[in-house]
Amino acid sequence: MRSIDLERNTKETQIKLSLNLDGSGSADLSVELPFFAHMLDQLVRHGDFDLQLNAIGDLEIDAHHTVEDIGIILGEAFNSALGDKKGIKRFGSAYAPLDESLSRVVVDFSGRPGLFWDVEFKREFINDFDLQLLEEFFHGFTNKALATIHVDNLKGANAHHQAETIFKAFALALKQACSMDDAKKDRLPSTKELL
Repeated sequence: MRSIDLERNTKETQIKLSLNLDGSGSADLSVELPFFAHMLDQLVRHGDFDLQLNAIGDLEIDAHHTVEDIGIILGEAFNSALGDKKGIKRFGSAYAPLDESLSRVVVDFSGRPGLFWDVEFKREFINDFDLQLLEEFFHGFTNKALATIHVDNLKGANAHHQAETIFKAFALALKQACSMDDAKKDRLPSTKELL
């Protein structure tokens, strides 16, 4: 099983997680940001990962450090759990709709971090959650996962739907990119022989 336990402790956040890439979509999330926890639940369930996450952050300031640091530790967890990356499919892409909204996410575990974000939310907040923070989550994830990720919200009128389609598409793209190609289990998916 490709799994990892990690902790990240700073003056701003204390985060523990356990991640299993070959899970069944089980989420045990303790995050004091209900909307963001809902998005993480989408990621876990639709990606068929198992994730236990306990995050405490300086929410008296704002949610920025907590959301960004969850992205950082989750990206680090994916990179570590993938090990030497031999046999993985490496690339993943998916579209996900929710009513009027549609998003596309493309993932490449290339070893070269880069986030390309094309999202314009129809409003800035859902309850008191600042939707700008979702891009910070993806930046943190991308940098530590050493992945190239394109996130495009293609249409949408409802900000909740827009965000949810992004996380569902991300889940499906990650699932595909992390999956094993049994015919190539001892090969690195790169002409450079380096990821």
